[in-house]
Amino acid sequence: MNEDSRQTLETPTPLNVIPELRARGFLYQVSHLELLEERMAQGPLTLYGGFDATAPSLQVGNLLILMLLKWFHRAGHRVIFLLGGGTTQIGDPSDKKSARPLLEKQVIKDNVDRLGAIAEGFFAGAERFKVVNNKDWLEKLGYMAFLQDIGRHFSVNRMVGFEFVRNRLDNNLPLSFLELNYMVLQATDYLQLYDQEDCVLQVGGADQW
Repeated sequence: MNEDSRQTLETPTPLNVIPELRARGFLYQVSHLELLEERMAQGPLTLYGGFDATAPSLQVGNLLILMLLKWFHRAGHRVIFLLGGGTTQIGDPSDKKSARPLLEKQVIKDNVDRLGAIAEGFFAGAERFKVVNNKDWLEKLGYMAFLQDIGRHFSVNRMVGFEFVRNRLDNNLPLSFLELNYMVLQATDYLQLYDQEDCVLQVGGADQW
C-alpha cells in the first residue's frame, strides 16, 4: 500500500455518513431519515448497537453491525457498544422454532467480560467509544413500577404482529412470556442511553425494527 492510498483510508468521512452507508448497502430501514441527517449536520451524535452475551465470542453475524458502528465512528460520531448482560437472561425472540436456552448467570457474566474485551480491541482504545452493560439498569427495575411506567405503553397486538411471533403461534410452537418481554427491555435500553448518554440512534439488524 503506498502512502497516498493509506492517507485516503485514514481520512475521516463527513459527519453525514448516510451516503457512504447507502452506497455500501448498509441501509434497509431508517426512522426519520431527514431528521437524522439534519441532526448530523449539527455535529457528532451518539449511537449504539446491542450484542447479547449468548456466546464467549462475537460471530460472523455480528460483523455487519460492527462495521456499521465503525463507519459512524470514523465519521466523527460517538459509539456505544451495548452488552446484553440483562436481556441475555430472558432470551431473544427469533425465527427459531423454540425459545433460546437460558444460560447460567455466571456463564453470561463470563461472556460479557470476553465480548467487552473484544469490543475494546476492535476500536483499539479509541476516543468516542464506550462499552456498557444493560444488566446495570435492568436489574434495578422494580417489576411493578416497570409495568406501570413502561409496560403499559406496549401493545400485545403489535407484538404478535411480528412475523417470528406469528409463525410460532400459527404453527402451535412455544412462545414464552419472557420472550415477549424482550421487546420492552430493548426499548428500556434506548430510554436509559438517551437519558444518561444523550444517545439518539440505535443501529441493528432487521429483527430490531
